[in-house]
Amino acid sequence: MVKKWIRSYAGILLGAVITATALNMFLIPHKIAAGGTSGLATVLHHLAGLPVGATMLSFDIPLLLVSIKILGARFGFNTLIGAIILSVSIDITAPFIPTLTSDLLLNSLYGGILSGIGLGLVFRFEGSTAGTDLAAAIINKLFGISVGQALLMVDCFVIILAGVAFQSAELSLYALISLFVSTQIIDLVQEGPSSAKAFFIVSSKASTLAEAVLTEMDRGVTFLHATGGYTQEASEVLLCVVSTREVSRLKELIYALDRAAFVIVADAHEVMGEGFAPVKK
Repeated sequence: MVKKWIRSYAGILLGAVITATALNMFLIPHKIAAGGTSGLATVLHHLAGLPVGATMLSFDIPLLLVSIKILGARFGFNTLIGAIILSVSIDITAPFIPTLTSDLLLNSLYGGILSGIGLGLVFRFEGSTAGTDLAAAIINKLFGISVGQALLMVDCFVIILAGVAFQSAELSLYALISLFVSTQIIDLVQEGPSSAKAFFIVSSKASTLAEAVLTEMDRGVTFLHATGGYTQEASEVLLCVVSTREVSRLKELIYALDRAAFVIVADAHEVMGEGFAPVKK
């Protein structure tokens, strides 16, 4: 239990330091306010000289208190710790981190990548940094708007506000790039790269295809029982997960046995079990 606690908070600390580095090296010095309380704090830093970390915390704590009141205490301790660690990391490291380039595109891209890695680590170790995530959850609870839509609304509001405050639509556009990149990297860090492909195969020759996959490719196959929405006829759907290098081989096999098959190919992240990585937490 103690080892798990230490590992969790070490991961949150590492993620917070990486995020702080991204903000101080690429985003804050160049007025790129890519949403969130960090974006609001960046605006206030340049307009009023306020420290970014402390300003973020002054936004985060009221949001946390309101969220506990409305949503319950389940966010609690980890969210508060994550918010404090990130805020302190930003202000402590700010004097020691240099800027590498004045190019706004490079700063928005690399700021998004690095902050995405940091936040992804925080989330992966079951932490949170409060901010607009909590604001989105509150809006979802009060108005029934989905969390994803609420988060997009809040972040876009921050980006537009920054553009007005800095009198630069160009900075808002760069902030959008950084926000998009960071969200993609967060998903990548949490889910892992797409290491496999999942095939859903609807075929009248399901048994023949399954036998071929089992014998010729040495891959497992699962039968899913389905009913056609239009015909109302029962059918079999094959689910098969293969590595990326086996995709072409499976397509050729399907083509050879049933050219009328209906096939869906989807990314499969972090596949665990027989034939892939061992099952883990």
